[in-house]
Amino acid sequence: MTTNTSRMKWVILVALSIATVPLLAHAAGEAVPIDRQKWSFAGFFGRFDQNQLQRGFQVYKDACAQCHGVSRLAFRNLAQKGGPVFNEDAVKGLAATYQVNDGPNDDGKMFKRPGRLSDRIPAPYANEQEARATHNGAYPPDLTLITKARGIEYHGSLFAHPFHIVKDMASGYQEAGADYLYALLTGYVAAPKDFKLADGMQYNKAFPGHQIAMPPPLIEGNIKFQDGTPATVDQMARDVTAFLHWAGDPKHDERKGMGLLVLLYLLITAVLLYFAKKRIWASAH
Repeated sequence: MTTNTSRMKWVILVALSIATVPLLAHAAGEAVPIDRQKWSFAGFFGRFDQNQLQRGFQVYKDACAQCHGVSRLAFRNLAQKGGPVFNEDAVKGLAATYQVNDGPNDDGKMFKRPGRLSDRIPAPYANEQEARATHNGAYPPDLTLITKARGIEYHGSLFAHPFHIVKDMASGYQEAGADYLYALLTGYVAAPKDFKLADGMQYNKAFPGHQIAMPPPLIEGNIKFQDGTPATVDQMARDVTAFLHWAGDPKHDERKGMGLLVLLYLLITAVLLYFAKKRIWASAH
């Protein structure tokens, strides 16, 4: 009887602990509601839109590259299948406009040379210290894995949370980082009258704490898409978010295609094993 009572106490304690964590986070004002968006690359069958990735790279290059790098991305990735698929000669020309460090040469010294397809896209700053000095102590993060490093919080009922998780697993939901980044880029609004905004900070309804040092990076009219798509803030935010989501997973389409083939293989194998088992046991009886 005593053992059962002790177990019941532990179950209640664990349940209360689990319930308290989200409540404390909400009370602290850390949780910010983020709406889910529709993406071409979402779900098990989702694929990237090549035109959107090309526009997204243009937005990154014209509006983000001055402060943020994509140092894990190589120039050759921009011409590979499954990505923006730019013309290879055009990518070579783009790479040649960058000066990259190389060496040592025969004299043992480092030197600079024009970029090549095999080089990674250089960051705008040599190191973190230079970046912070340029931005009054703020550090612009590298954006290669930004959608992998960010996410959104659940805001529903605690008891419905397990069903929410199962639903996300069943639908293959992996776009939380993309949803957050889109919300951040489109979340610049005027601060409420009762909100005290620190000097040099911008109000953003999607950013935790609502104060961010980065000024609005997307301004309508600053970019003209080559395919004629209207460069609204919403469109630019969607395109650059898609590009950065791809940058964090350049093999996304290939990976999903391989996953579907594996599932098909396992299904066929399971069917063959079922009929083989049925035949063997039929002969045994």
